[in-house]
Amino acid sequence: MHHFQSFDVAEAAPPLGGARLNYDTIKNWHFDDRRHTYTEKDTMLYGLGIGLGEDPVDPSQLRYIYEGAGGGELWAFPTMSVVLGYPGFWMRDPRAGIDWVRLVHGEQRLTLHAALPTQGTVLAKNRITHVIDKGADKGALVVIERTLYDEGGQHLATLAQTSFCRGNGGFGQGDVPPAALPAPPDRAPDRQISLRVSARAALIYRLSADMNPLHADPEVARKAGFERPILHGLCTYGMAARAIVQAWADGDASRLAQLDVRFSAPVYPGETLAFDMWQEGAQIRYTARSVERNVLTLNCGVAKVTTR
Repeated sequence: MHHFQSFDVAEAAPPLGGARLNYDTIKNWHFDDRRHTYTEKDTMLYGLGIGLGEDPVDPSQLRYIYEGAGGGELWAFPTMSVVLGYPGFWMRDPRAGIDWVRLVHGEQRLTLHAALPTQGTVLAKNRITHVIDKGADKGALVVIERTLYDEGGQHLATLAQTSFCRGNGGFGQGDVPPAALPAPPDRAPDRQISLRVSARAALIYRLSADMNPLHADPEVARKAGFERPILHGLCTYGMAARAIVQAWADGDASRLAQLDVRFSAPVYPGETLAFDMWQEGAQIRYTARSVERNVLTLNCGVAKVTTR
């Protein structure tokens, strides 16, 4: 699989002195279509990275990490979409005028249209949909949309990743932001699930996705202001999908149709994530919290699951 650089952390490098985001340049940024080929082993590795297999005799977990589970065949866990067809760390290009050192991953949205192949090649098309000026000293938001297709042209998934460019507000022109994700209901949750984050989670997940040393090297993490390496935001996101699927879809991830969320705080491997979930009409709202630190890590979550 192709590895990519995510936006959830800053690397140890100086900012682009005097750089200024140019709305027209960013909004019309050209991305070549990307073909991404992966194997069944990649599919299993992604599943292990988000913690599937912690109960090695649970058939609802084994189906995503063992090719012979229940005498059947391997399934791809649907949030693997987020590690397929990534366009590369284009925001580091000086032409973008982005202070890439101060980037953080703000939100992730995903709509699923068809099941991911367990192996094969997907085609990814990326485009910028929104460039939003929050104001001087308040940063900017850049939303990139990715659509994934299989080799036969079947539309598999639509993703929207919001990057918060903390050093680029005040450029004076921008789009109207997309509809905000809703705050969680002000009532007791309808369902709650806790999932343990393996102490090795970041070391496993990075093999599918983001190889940034912040997720593996204690010294790099300390220099970035963390006590130790942090978990990838998209790994926490995959664990949210696990919680939704376990609580609302009887362990059948093929029923997951939508998963949106805002990233609120980093997670440390070895912690426990407590997911609070509410049913609001056709939607499931959710949050996640680090039990040990009592810190909200995911907020304003929205999911949808289909009926059988």
